[in-house]
Amino acid sequence: MKAEETVNMSLSRRKFLRTFALGTAVVAYHHLIKGLPIRQPLPRQYGPASLRYNMNTNWLFGGEFSVDAIRPEFNDSSFKRITLPHCVSNLSWQNWEPFNWERMWIYRRHFDLPKGSGGRRIFLNFEGVMVGTRPIINGHEFSQFLCGYLPSRFEITGYVKQTGNVLAVQVDSRWSDTPPEGSPEGPRRIDYLEPGGIIRGAYLEVLPQIYISDIFVKPVKVLDADRHAEVTCTIDSAGIMQGNVEIEIELREGERVISRAKEQINVKTAGQSEILLGMSGLGSIELWSPDRPKMYDVIATLFVDGHPVHDYRVRTGFRDARFELDGFYLNGKRVQLFGLNRHELYPYVGFAMPERVMRRDAEIIRHKFNCNMVRCSHYPQSEAFINACDELGLMVWEEVPGWGYIGDERWKELLIQDVKGMIVRDRNHPSIIVWGTRVNESANDVNLYKRTREIAKRLDDTRPSSGTMTSGSRKTWLTEWAEDIFAYDDYHADPQGGVGIDKPVPGVPYLVTEAVGQFNYRHPSEGFNAKYRRAGDVSLQMDQAIWHAQAHSKAGADKHISGLIAWCAFDYGSMMNSYNNVKCPGVSDIFRIPKLGASFYLAQVNPTRRAVIEANFYWDFGPATPNGPGKRVAVFSNCEKLKVYIDAKYHSTSFPDRDNFPNVKYPPFFLDLEFNRESHPTVLRIDGYIGDSLIVSRSYSSDRTNDVFTIEADNDDLVGDGIDATRLEFKVTDKFGNPRLHAGGRVRFSLSGPGELIGDDPFELSDSGGVGAVWVRSKQGTQGLITIKAIHSELGETITRIKVERVRSTLQEI
Repeated sequence: MKAEETVNMSLSRRKFLRTFALGTAVVAYHHLIKGLPIRQPLPRQYGPASLRYNMNTNWLFGGEFSVDAIRPEFNDSSFKRITLPHCVSNLSWQNWEPFNWERMWIYRRHFDLPKGSGGRRIFLNFEGVMVGTRPIINGHEFSQFLCGYLPSRFEITGYVKQTGNVLAVQVDSRWSDTPPEGSPEGPRRIDYLEPGGIIRGAYLEVLPQIYISDIFVKPVKVLDADRHAEVTCTIDSAGIMQGNVEIEIELREGERVISRAKEQINVKTAGQSEILLGMSGLGSIELWSPDRPKMYDVIATLFVDGHPVHDYRVRTGFRDARFELDGFYLNGKRVQLFGLNRHELYPYVGFAMPERVMRRDAEIIRHKFNCNMVRCSHYPQSEAFINACDELGLMVWEEVPGWGYIGDERWKELLIQDVKGMIVRDRNHPSIIVWGTRVNESANDVNLYKRTREIAKRLDDTRPSSGTMTSGSRKTWLTEWAEDIFAYDDYHADPQGGVGIDKPVPGVPYLVTEAVGQFNYRHPSEGFNAKYRRAGDVSLQMDQAIWHAQAHSKAGADKHISGLIAWCAFDYGSMMNSYNNVKCPGVSDIFRIPKLGASFYLAQVNPTRRAVIEANFYWDFGPATPNGPGKRVAVFSNCEKLKVYIDAKYHSTSFPDRDNFPNVKYPPFFLDLEFNRESHPTVLRIDGYIGDSLIVSRSYSSDRTNDVFTIEADNDDLVGDGIDATRLEFKVTDKFGNPRLHAGGRVRFSLSGPGELIGDDPFELSDSGGVGAVWVRSKQGTQGLITIKAIHSELGETITRIKVERVRSTLQEI
């Protein structure tokens, strides 16, 4: 398919991870600018941006790899047409088995180059492939790139033609000697599964012979009146430049130029070179913070003999983030870090969800769970997610791939490359405040982690580096550990019962990076066997929110603890301490639907923004809770007082338990809701007050005869590109909309219109405790209305509709 040449004006943070062989011939000026549109009407108009072409559609997936399939003339008419991102396996939401994906796979794609590509350099980019990527372009094989979580880039200039190109991609999803994998024990050795495929997007870049490959905007003296930035620009040239080469950088807020700098460049050799420019006059800029996540555009433009030939753009923010002995300081003010860990795994597709779905996770953690911090456990996550964190004000700990295991010397070199790739890709993101340069919960490898720290400081000395410790590695920290922050995964019970939080080690900033999880605080000797399944033990489900509240309150009691990032936001695929290969420590299930354990987080918001009442129990008198919720059950609320009514009769008044939870903003309320077997009340009503003003009321019904089946989409519109998707959440509820304990039944789906269902059909609700989700994806090149009918085996049907709009994008498909 031929494509008309367009200029991508969208902002890009793409930093390239690999340097490839460059041509050595002297480059003539007319080759540098051939085909690039030059804009002239406005004196300060941007120069031409990178010509990026979307390659996320029109792929052919052939299943298991065969050598014949890499030949250009191979007949691929039987291959399945797919879009990216893509998972090689057809998965349910549970019972994942690695043998379904642990093999080599083949993808193919046919394409023509855009018009005007002659004399340009051509690059093929993959944003993430699990685990190994080897492209073959028109029969030419490239070296394999190993890492499922970071981009790979291949210069294909000498191997492509204007029309009729055939790209084959060998995807190696076998268990391999690359982080986090490599252990002889196999997938059971790490606490997350890694379904294979091209799990993120792909695109083609058409660039001039000299171009800007990267910029790093380093804030300096952010808290001073003379704050400024040092901007490192990386220039990539195919040869010696004869003309006058200049680079100009601008800091912009919308169309307003805040600061500008320009420098002449001498390009005397082929390859990459760096130039440092200063950007001053930034005293009036607004600093980035969780409450006001202010972002700015930085545009670097390359000129040859006064003509703009290429520009490179990033979005960034300015903030000062420091870990001190007495806590974490953002822009000079102490802020208690309050967060959750996040895995990127989803039902049905593993890692292979589109950008909209990735962004939704950030929205849940920031605005639903009211966190100011997330840890990207335990690998660099999608840049779409981190972009959302920038824009939503969610601070980020990002870390290298790994889980406890350290391999041989080759494995360590790959880890070193991952550190470089992670930092270069993401160092312009203001949301990131910590680089995790140690493998999660690994032994103290002094030489390895000395190297990773040094690389982090060389590439970005504006952020601290760290890595999580456990009780085993903590024992020798004085002699074998050296990091900027002591980060500890704290799993132990207090001798008095409940969650224990250790005192911080002396003399270094301290952060709790995991707590609660599946640790059994009732019987600590049993370890990590507490499975918070919605279809499981009810009393255990009710404990989860209390233990999270205890952990945060105890961490908040000591000013030397910078905060706590609890384990974790969402359930995920794992073979370790799991149920049907789904691990259940999340305060939300794998479908991103909050459990009782989320009730603590849901209430941690100022009531002027949103008044909250969240019962940490089920109002039910069935077999699991014949006497009702119990004697001392929690309600999480941001109100000052709760009044409780049973079947419209006043029952009690309750106040927050600040004595036992003194260091959280909004502690739980405790109620006595135990009844004898003969008296089963129907309606519970809880009214919430600030002062004498009623601000919120919640009702709950125990009458199952009035239960309903509901379905709701996260979004009511999609883009018709065959990639965009949204979640469709469904559940059995009481008549007031509260999830019904241990609800069952079978759900079937009927879909019409320009979309397709991603998920189990039929769906058995008894396995998931009465709730579930599927995703709806648009069809490529379509518009119109998707109608989804969901039919419950006992409660009837419900219908929802999603509008599909025509693609409106400046990023053209080839």
